[in-house]
Amino acid sequence: MVPEIGHFALALALALALVQSVLPIAGASRGNTVWMKSAQATALGQVLFVSIAFAALMQAFIVSDFTVRNVVENSHSLKPMLYKVAGTWGSHEGSLLLWILILAVFGAGVAWFGSNIPAETKARTLSVQAWISVGFLTFLLLTSNPFDRVFPPPLDGNDLNPLLQDMGLAMHPPLLYFGYVGFSIVFSFAVAALLEGRVDPAWARWVRPWTLAAWVSLTAGIALGSWWAYYELGWGGWWFWDPVENVSFMPWLLGTALLHSAIVTEKRDAFKSWTILLAILLAILTFSLSLLGTFIVRSGLLTSVHAFAVDPERGLYILGLLAVSIGGSLALYAWRAPEMEPGGLFRPISREAGLLVNNLILAAATGTVLFGTLYPLILEAVTGDKISVGPPFFNAAFIPMMLALVVFMGLGPFLSWKRADIAGLLDRIRFVAVLAVIAASAAWYLLNGGPIMAYLAILGAAWLLFATLREWALRIRLFEVSLAESARRARNLPRASHGMTLAHAGVAVLMMGMIGSTGWKSEEIVFAAPGTEVTIAGFDITFEGAAKVQGPNYIADRGTLVVRRDGELVTTLFPERRYYPVAESQTTESAIRSTLAGDLYTSIATPASDQVNNAGAWTLRILYEPLVNLIWIGSILLVIGGCLSLSDRRLRVGAPRRAKQPASDAVPAE
Repeated sequence: MVPEIGHFALALALALALVQSVLPIAGASRGNTVWMKSAQATALGQVLFVSIAFAALMQAFIVSDFTVRNVVENSHSLKPMLYKVAGTWGSHEGSLLLWILILAVFGAGVAWFGSNIPAETKARTLSVQAWISVGFLTFLLLTSNPFDRVFPPPLDGNDLNPLLQDMGLAMHPPLLYFGYVGFSIVFSFAVAALLEGRVDPAWARWVRPWTLAAWVSLTAGIALGSWWAYYELGWGGWWFWDPVENVSFMPWLLGTALLHSAIVTEKRDAFKSWTILLAILLAILTFSLSLLGTFIVRSGLLTSVHAFAVDPERGLYILGLLAVSIGGSLALYAWRAPEMEPGGLFRPISREAGLLVNNLILAAATGTVLFGTLYPLILEAVTGDKISVGPPFFNAAFIPMMLALVVFMGLGPFLSWKRADIAGLLDRIRFVAVLAVIAASAAWYLLNGGPIMAYLAILGAAWLLFATLREWALRIRLFEVSLAESARRARNLPRASHGMTLAHAGVAVLMMGMIGSTGWKSEEIVFAAPGTEVTIAGFDITFEGAAKVQGPNYIADRGTLVVRRDGELVTTLFPERRYYPVAESQTTESAIRSTLAGDLYTSIATPASDQVNNAGAWTLRILYEPLVNLIWIGSILLVIGGCLSLSDRRLRVGAPRRAKQPASDAVPAE
């Protein structure tokens, strides 16, 4: 009965979405207040019914209701409760339902908190959001119903993919989806503004908190996925340029550009024309990349641990949805943009120019990742040839662009709006440049070897870190006035300012981790019998053998590795190789000694050679990854910086009000 309630709730949500997609926008064009206000009720109703459907599916997983096909295919009665709950979004159908729930949450958020938004704009925005909901609810009900029954029900389920049975990946999809789907509301604001034919800087104030919320969540989701890949997959890496990783990274890159465009649009009303146009285009493209990612993951184009569906029919549906949303919105943009008045003059040396270069680099980086992701798929479709584009291409094309980006990230806050004083700029950054060169030189002296690109990257990371700290110190006049006065100035700075400082410092710290773990990684792969000793990065590691252990729904071979340094016991590590009998699959559980200086990373696997296997040996993979934890610390700083900015009263949802502007300040589009 509960699954039927969930199914019925989805049908009601679709009915409400259909009403919301037509009535408010018609009311906005006719000036009918009642029709416009209907958007609020339908948006709240949608989130209510989709929540009921989601709760019904979760209940089916929790009680192991094996009359539901989705539960049969993705759960098992012996699975720990946490992963039964996580199984709700562990399948194609469940993850799509989560997608729609978050879509509805963002629509309801604007309906509930958007009291500061003009009624016409709010009505159009919620109607556009409902168009997206109609597309995905129809897709769910027609091709991917999560409540399909199976008869007769089996005695037990097939279990969830063991790789997905992990705390990191249990939390990864909701965070990633919140970011992915969060950009939908910014897209809806952009399309509504184009439909309305009248945009002004207040638009940037409305979209900025939503953009920031989506960006923070996507940052956390990507970082969590990277951390999961690092410790769960057993290969010791944190980014593989896998196509499924790339499709989450591209919206993040463009979303970062959008965030900066929204900031400058809000702050520089006088230069609104080009910044608003850029922000609207970025809003459209960012969500379009989210849809593209959904299509790639669910179309069957890819075979990956992340890919949910191998079903061309489903892929064709999403392709149609993609064509309508991207094609329609870009056509609307092409129609409206030329009608905007030119404006926004600024000098080549100015903060506006710095922002423009920043966004161009981010756009070029996004294009590079998009090319590397789609080229193998297009080539295979056209010629049948299979190729892969991996780290060598991305490292060669992407990293130089990021080095250029960090130069401008450090420089940008020192530039003045509209026209910068070059002599003053050089005076302010001279000290920072000297510190960065000293840091890179010290690294060269101490490390005594390594790739030259790594030292350039250290120079870039040090430049960004010192420039960020210097800019913050100038703001509070540190060491120019008393410490008490500096503390008072720091308290009075807007939270968004502290957020920017933390986020930029987070990028620098994250870069340090990437450089250290990539440029100076040590690795040993050996066939080890009990008693084998391996030396790596100053550690002496003795393999004492492997023993069988029983888990709740798996059997594991657990290795014992004793780690010593200069004869002193450091720790004992227990990497595992697990076998899940229901799913008939194996996973690698690495064991890691983690410190700020670096990780000692170990994993075991069955030897590839039968001859060695018969001798009772195991394959040991041992790595030393210097500074790798700075990647996660930097990511945390990014997230905290974003949350701090979001908590700024001026940027909180519902706080900003449309500033009273003379009629000539608005940018007519028609």
